[in-house]
Amino acid sequence: SMGVYGIMIGGWASNNKFSLISALRGASQIISYELPMGLSLIALLMLTGSLKMSVIMGNQLDSWYYVVYQPLGFFIFLICAFAECNRTPFDLPEAENELNFGYHQEYSSMKLGFYLFAEYINMFISSAVMVTLFWGGYDIPFVNDTQLVARIGSWATLIQAAVMLFKVSIFIFVFMWVRWTIPRFRYDQLMNLGWRVLIPLSLINMIITALVILLKENGWRF
Repeated sequence: SMGVYGIMIGGWASNNKFSLISALRGASQIISYELPMGLSLIALLMLTGSLKMSVIMGNQLDSWYYVVYQPLGFFIFLICAFAECNRTPFDLPEAENELNFGYHQEYSSMKLGFYLFAEYINMFISSAVMVTLFWGGYDIPFVNDTQLVARIGSWATLIQAAVMLFKVSIFIFVFMWVRWTIPRFRYDQLMNLGWRVLIPLSLINMIITALVILLKENGWRF
């Protein structure tokens, strides 16, 4: 959410009308896609019963990952992560063929470098959050982590850290891969996707999850 301020203030402080228009467009994009992103997480939190990432991560150790239970929630979160990171096809805030070079039109050298660096840091953080919430985090697939720790001790921590970085690297590759292959949306298509598609889908996903939990608590078996 703090990224809105960086884009908005950066475009406004440039004293450039094109940068200001692009900053407004970028801020509205980020705010619009934060809503379905948050709603997609509510369904996941219903399953976990906790806001702690450590608890969410622990529930996935030696068990099914939450992407199995929440495939639609993960898909919505992934799309919103692309929009939050301003990656293609959601790179409207810096669409150079429409608004010159976007909200950082007037920046160069290290100021521009910090903006671009922040975008890639955002990519890394988004990938780490997705891995932690939906893909088991540092859990080693098809391996009993408890037994592994008992056998090799602290070496298991290094292996788990390497697994976590490997999973994050896969998502970073997906971010770059999509950038190379998919053309960007028009701005009206961008907003329609966020407000008319993703928000209703995330609400439906949340309601279905609540119904399944309610029926399960009342003795229904699936």
